[in-house]
Amino acid sequence: MKKTTKVLGAAASAAIFAAGAAVSAPAVQAMDGNTSLASVLDVGNAEFDNSSKDFDILTKAAEAVLAAKPDSPVALLADGDTALTVFAPTDKAFKNLASALAGHKIKSESDAFDAVAGLGIDTVETVLLYHVIPGATITSDIALESDGAVLATALEGKNTKVLVSDDPSIRLRDYAPDFKNAKVILSAVDINKGNMQVAHGVDAVMLPFAP
Repeated sequence: MKKTTKVLGAAASAAIFAAGAAVSAPAVQAMDGNTSLASVLDVGNAEFDNSSKDFDILTKAAEAVLAAKPDSPVALLADGDTALTVFAPTDKAFKNLASALAGHKIKSESDAFDAVAGLGIDTVETVLLYHVIPGATITSDIALESDGAVLATALEGKNTKVLVSDDPSIRLRDYAPDFKNAKVILSAVDINKGNMQVAHGVDAVMLPFAP
């Protein structure tokens, strides 16, 4: 069943949905809290652990990019007055990617981080920015009604397409056809809800290129 795409208003429509997506703009109250995702993810203090469901590798990757490139757009995650949505890969998602790239199973978060960092800081920055949708706060209820929407990411010229099924499930199509599409983890949505910056956990790292 095709669903109507909802956004936070006409300005947000222009900012986050690429031309050609079916877009309507109902009266949806914008979030106005200014707690940043960087503070929620504890950027600067993340530690590797044995939980595959959190976001330590993502956070460490952001730290590495900002240490090397302080002016990177990744820094927007620390600006709670800037509306954006992040589809956040879990540690398991990063371990799966690292294992696929290495050709053998990588079990620890530190080894997975090393494998990702080994791609080079510019590539890490590129991948992180591809997970950021700037300009609007997309809550899970909006995402569930956005089948077919094409979202413009913070990586210039790269989009991701939202695929919603009646299960329900939300998948995001990227540029790596040999890898599975990232699926939103419905038990890990609306992180930081009520604020202008919100995140949703996903089970795979989205790629803006074919590896």
